[in-house]
Amino acid sequence: MSVEKKIKATAGWGVLIGVLVAFVIIIAAFVLSIISMATADEAGLPISPLAGWGLGLSIAAFCLIWIPVSGFFTLQPGQARVCILFGNYKGTVRDEGFRWANPFYSRSMGGSSSSEEATAEVLSKSGLSLGKQISAASKAASGLSTKISVRARTLNGEILKVNDKMGNPIEIANVVVWHVSDTAKALFDVDNYEQFVATQAETALRHVASIYAYDHAEDSSDSMESITLRSNIEEVSTALKHELTQRLAPAGVAVDDARLTHLAYAPEIAQAMLRRQQAEAVIAARKKIVEGAVTMVEMAVDELGSHGKIDLDDERKAQMASNLMVVLCGESEAHPIVNAGSLY
Repeated sequence: MSVEKKIKATAGWGVLIGVLVAFVIIIAAFVLSIISMATADEAGLPISPLAGWGLGLSIAAFCLIWIPVSGFFTLQPGQARVCILFGNYKGTVRDEGFRWANPFYSRSMGGSSSSEEATAEVLSKSGLSLGKQISAASKAASGLSTKISVRARTLNGEILKVNDKMGNPIEIANVVVWHVSDTAKALFDVDNYEQFVATQAETALRHVASIYAYDHAEDSSDSMESITLRSNIEEVSTALKHELTQRLAPAGVAVDDARLTHLAYAPEIAQAMLRRQQAEAVIAARKKIVEGAVTMVEMAVDELGSHGKIDLDDERKAQMASNLMVVLCGESEAHPIVNAGSLY
């Protein structure tokens, strides 16, 4: 595997001044040679060999001076340039500003058939305009640039339909914040690191979604303690980040954060799961109501019998408890019948 090597690039201003001085000298030598040859021709004298050599050298120097000019480049904060000389990796420049390096360093990695096919497939699925498609296709044909951004980037994943641990179809999507940490691995160990990140982000999301259930299957202690996609967002995000870090390490990419942006049941089972959740909520509410009603009935019976003013036998206590349970647990308002006669 490739390892990034940091190198220093010469400051461009000093080289630029030297190139400008050389350019002035070349122009001056060319003009002086022309004047010398014209003067000798007017005087009928033979042309001096020095003037001929000066003219030839000035023309050759004017053609060659554009070679060092091509070595100038600029780097903004958060950018790096990978220096490749005739196929050999020499190092990576991370110093920002106006710089000069060997003019024979490559400026692109060159196109490959696999990257062109992948780009064509993406373009066929996207809704880009014709102008953007042509620009993207030309960029893919020219290859990756040796100037790489090491700033943090955001990848918004598409909504995927996957099966959770219980086999239920769900819809899920994620967002990944990443940056290039090793420029050599990003360019040399994978074909296209941006496409590699997008593919591995989808693969990692599918794997994480398959090892966790969407929600608790039942109210047992084991299932309530298990991690689910809906209830344990932080734990799932940590697992997704760990998964992506392992998968993207060969490409020299570091993952800053990974989160779920969309989580829902698939449309074909959404209504059934909604009814199930509603039933669970109704059962939980009924359970609370019954527990409270039993406590109130028990307290009422105990209070009536504790003072000794009203002595109820077991049958009357059961009847009173039944009536109070109906009143307290009924969904509609109760309309009691008042007994105007004796209790018995």
